[in-house]
Amino acid sequence: MAIPDKMTYLAGLCDVLSLRWPDNRAVNLVFHGHSVPAGYACTPWIDTFNAYPHQVHKTLAQRFPFALINVIVTAVGGEDSVSGAARFGEALRHGPDLIVLDYGLNDRRRGLASAERAWRSMIEAALKEKIKLVLMTPSWDRDCAFENESKQTLGAHARLIRSLASEYEAALGDSFSAFERYVSAGGDLNDLLSHVNHPSPLGHSLIAREICSWFPAR
Repeated sequence: MAIPDKMTYLAGLCDVLSLRWPDNRAVNLVFHGHSVPAGYACTPWIDTFNAYPHQVHKTLAQRFPFALINVIVTAVGGEDSVSGAARFGEALRHGPDLIVLDYGLNDRRRGLASAERAWRSMIEAALKEKIKLVLMTPSWDRDCAFENESKQTLGAHARLIRSLASEYEAALGDSFSAFERYVSAGGDLNDLLSHVNHPSPLGHSLIAREICSWFPAR
């Protein structure tokens, strides 16, 4: 098994997004996760319109100008994959064409084994309904400015999510690597953060690009 090809994995969905009225239909994209996709900035401030689900919506609306796209955010601040899996039916009830899963940042408190079981539960429930998936590795927090145990643990969760994407042949949104590339190229991590563990609009834009790269323009 391997992570699928970006040009083909969502080809069928991109075909639907390219249809014009009266042949088009609503396309539902569900973002299920914790505070990052929920739009929390400097807690308790919520900055919905700079959060990556909205940025993805804007990019896809430009890329597919005849598409009717519904972006549905079922994310809950403070949640991790175990609690997210327990209410995964909420995501499924929206009839999604695609589900984006983002829990890695908060999964450190659960540990790898519990997180893996929860991720597998959600992935398999979605695949049973033939729903496409984008699995997100965690974005960075302020601890990632240092080579410490917290960063190492976050990296382990990123590797777990990459492995699951490969095993289940799901799309991968590698936020962890996107943040790493920015900092390795000389960028300041503070540019990417609005809070100790929440991205800035620029940080959200890096995450949004990871997702939008799976939607090749027609």
